[in-house]
Amino acid sequence: MDFKKTLQTYSEKVKKTWKTGKIQKVSRLTYDITWNIILFFIIVGFIGLFFGVGVGAGYFAALVKDEPIRSYASMEKDIYNIEETSKLYFADDIYIGDVRSDLHREKTPLDKISPTLIDAVIATEDEYFKEHNGVVPKAIVRAILQEAINSDVKTGGSTLTQQIIKNQILTNEVSFDRKAKEILLALRLERFFDKDEILESYLNIIPYGRDAAGDNIAGIQTAAQGIFGVDAKDLTLPQAAYLAGLPQSPSTYTPFVNSGGLKGEEDLQPGINRMKTVLKRMYDAEYISKEDFDEAVDYDITEDFIKKKTKSRDAFPALTEEIQKRAKEILVEVLAEDDGYTMKDLKKDEKDEDGEDLLEQYKQLADRALEMNGYHIHSTIDKEIYEAQQEVAKDFQHYGPDQEVTVTDEETGKTSSYMDPVQAGAMLIENSSGRIISFVGSREFSDEDNNNYATQTRRLAGSTIKPLLDYAAAMEKGKVQPGSVLPAFSKTFNVPGQDTYPVTNYGLGEYGLVSAREALAKSYNVPAVETYSKIINDDPPPAEEFLEKMGITSLTETDKSILSLSLGGMERGLSVEENTNAFATLANNGNFVDGYMIEKITDSDGETIYEHEAEEVDVYSPQTAYLTVDMMRDVLSYGTAATLKPRLKYQSVDWAGKTGTTDDYKDAWFIGVNPNVTFGTWIGYDANLSLDYCPGCSLTYSQRNQALWAELINVASEIKPDLLVPKDRFKRPDGIVERSYCAVSGMVPSELCKKAGLISSDIYNEKYVPTKEDDSLISGGSSVTINGKTVPAGSKTPGEFVSGEGGLSFNPEWLKRNGYDNLNDLTKLYPRTNREKWEKIGVPKGSVGSSLDDDGKSPSAPGSLGNSGSSLSWNKSGSYDVVGYRIFKASESGGSFSKIGHTTSTSFSAEGSGVYHIKAVDYFGRESGASNEVTVGNSSSSDEKKDKDKEEDKKEKEEKKKEKEKNDDKDKNENNEDDNEDDDKDNEENEDDTDD
Repeated sequence: MDFKKTLQTYSEKVKKTWKTGKIQKVSRLTYDITWNIILFFIIVGFIGLFFGVGVGAGYFAALVKDEPIRSYASMEKDIYNIEETSKLYFADDIYIGDVRSDLHREKTPLDKISPTLIDAVIATEDEYFKEHNGVVPKAIVRAILQEAINSDVKTGGSTLTQQIIKNQILTNEVSFDRKAKEILLALRLERFFDKDEILESYLNIIPYGRDAAGDNIAGIQTAAQGIFGVDAKDLTLPQAAYLAGLPQSPSTYTPFVNSGGLKGEEDLQPGINRMKTVLKRMYDAEYISKEDFDEAVDYDITEDFIKKKTKSRDAFPALTEEIQKRAKEILVEVLAEDDGYTMKDLKKDEKDEDGEDLLEQYKQLADRALEMNGYHIHSTIDKEIYEAQQEVAKDFQHYGPDQEVTVTDEETGKTSSYMDPVQAGAMLIENSSGRIISFVGSREFSDEDNNNYATQTRRLAGSTIKPLLDYAAAMEKGKVQPGSVLPAFSKTFNVPGQDTYPVTNYGLGEYGLVSAREALAKSYNVPAVETYSKIINDDPPPAEEFLEKMGITSLTETDKSILSLSLGGMERGLSVEENTNAFATLANNGNFVDGYMIEKITDSDGETIYEHEAEEVDVYSPQTAYLTVDMMRDVLSYGTAATLKPRLKYQSVDWAGKTGTTDDYKDAWFIGVNPNVTFGTWIGYDANLSLDYCPGCSLTYSQRNQALWAELINVASEIKPDLLVPKDRFKRPDGIVERSYCAVSGMVPSELCKKAGLISSDIYNEKYVPTKEDDSLISGGSSVTINGKTVPAGSKTPGEFVSGEGGLSFNPEWLKRNGYDNLNDLTKLYPRTNREKWEKIGVPKGSVGSSLDDDGKSPSAPGSLGNSGSSLSWNKSGSYDVVGYRIFKASESGGSFSKIGHTTSTSFSAEGSGVYHIKAVDYFGRESGASNEVTVGNSSSSDEKKDKDKEEDKKEKEEKKKEKEKNDDKDKNENNEDDNEDDDKDNEENEDDTDD
């Protein structure tokens, strides 16, 4: 009741007050105040906002003020400047592998990338890619806030466009400065390029961890091949999802370890989980159906990972290194020429404007280009032959033993030792083009021993220099021909202005006068030096005129002027490649074509930036080349490589070649040529040890190298018979003729030379056939050799030991003209071939030695007669005037002895089974007593009977001897001597008939 009354009273007051207008006035005032307050805050807010935006804009402007405004061309160059690994190829475009690089990448166009992969990348990395203009503002704000509050979860704010900017133009630096520039450039990039161009660039630059070989990889094609072994266009949904997830953390998600091969099961799980996340995002973005999603999530992606791969530098280490080295040399020249420089400029030690060495600069540029520019480097190497030859070199059984080498530390004086194996190098070159078909860099290339003994190691050439320089050069100048006769006995040479040069043959052998053909075939040293001495003083020197034109450019000025070069002596040596390449000149009609291994180089767009062009250099005439090759055929026929041909699988091939050895057997060479190819091998120790040391070896050092050569060429011939097994022989050019010559002088045969039976024939360059008649022989004169000295024969000297009994002797003028008159023993001129005919050439009276005084005594008997099988040998008689030995034989011990032969040496081949003894014969025809007896083979009686007969014969002999001593007188002795001399003359006449 009271409440109602109170409420009514209050209501009446309000109405009364309202009517007065006081309430309206107060309300208006409150409204005005409130609105003004709100308006104030709105104005302050807007001012603050504009101030903040201004400050932000100013700050952003400050951050990017140094960033230049980039043109389309500039940005195009930047985003397409994708580092792409260069690739190496065998001949016929067979892939070898990538060059050695820190990052491997192969560029691929967008139309060769799986659309599924593209969807996976967009769903995972940039869901608004198709709509935004380079940046997503809310993503940036979110990233800034996360950074400001130091959130544990950072979702990132970079679009694919921004990631391109970060990778191709800016750096990975984490800073507001870099981020601001990234945003600005991303907006600009989107103005210039369409989405496909941006997507293609992104997919080619982004890193993907490691491949199955353990190499760092980037680019989707490289990742697809390196992880799954498929092209990017052929990726399945699970594979695409796996690869799309890798860029977030490549090292964590990659399935392979840095040495190649899969990670463990536990370490693979993060990458698999990431793949499932990608699949979920693809499903959420409706790129795939629920069915596709479920199937892909359940798929075992580990089944698709490829097995561990061997890196190209591990599979073909020597080849990879060699191709890269040569490609770099080519690129140095290409890059320099692009900048207006020649190689001559670079080699002149020119500096750039900053004072830096130009050659070194271009080497660095070439290195970088090789690693980053995606070149395709096509080599000449035949894959099948190369691989087969590496296996042969690795498994070859006849290198010889490892030898211990001891070295002393110069600072500490301490010694240490290591085992040094025999090493090998080989080179196979096509004659007409210079194309290097294959090579063997070593027995087994490794990180510890990565020397290439075919291309890098230089060794002395030894006797392989003889056909290249000595004989070919002298034939080119008309100084010798294959039938020229040369001394092959020890000789001292004198060259004006140089020390005397004494030369001996291998093993100190003395071989008399021989043809140039035989001298080369058997690799005699003295004839080679004799030949070179005829041309060494020519201008220009023959080494410069011929060797350097054949690619041997390491010769010093001293090398060019010394006689020892004729035997391969040089300061720096030469490589197997250089030596083999030079021999190919002879097989290519005398034209040198430089060997090469790089056929062409193309860039990543397929444009050819380099292609080899062969250039021929005329070195020798076709006639000289053919004559030299023909002489080298005999090296394999009867010379120092006679054991090689039976080892060849294809016997009909027209091979010619030359062996080579250096002092103390430190090197063994063989280089062979056929009409199509030239192949050379070398073996030796790094420490220059002797190859002759080989306990238990069945082959000599040279034969071991020849056996290696044969095995290597056999396996190559099986693979490419059309190339290595030519049916044609070397073609004889016009201008080659056959002529007869006198084997004594090399001149046109005279009647006396015909009488001596010493006419030979050979082929010649028709310009240099012999034209003068031989004058080396005259009628009359006979001689014998006593203690190595030639003396005229006496009236009683037994005829079987006399030379010149045919009525011929050396012409004193001819001897003097050739310097042979200084020899104390003219039998040094007698060769080992047809010696019996040469021994009939006597010494002119008074020209050498003199006749002997008669001491009236019989010579002492030869001692220590022994035998090895059918070969008899004995010690010479101690008497000073012995001219030879007679050999006597009995059918059994104690039987009657009869003379069966004679010799001037201390050895003889027994003629069947029997008992033998030897008697010495002196200058005056006296015969010594008999030597001890030896039995060869089985005599006609049994051993028991022999012993009995021997005992009885001994008694009978003693009785006869006593009786003989009593009855013998001087007249009987003289009559016996006369009878012996008559018998000797009869024997000599029989021998002459046989020779005729």
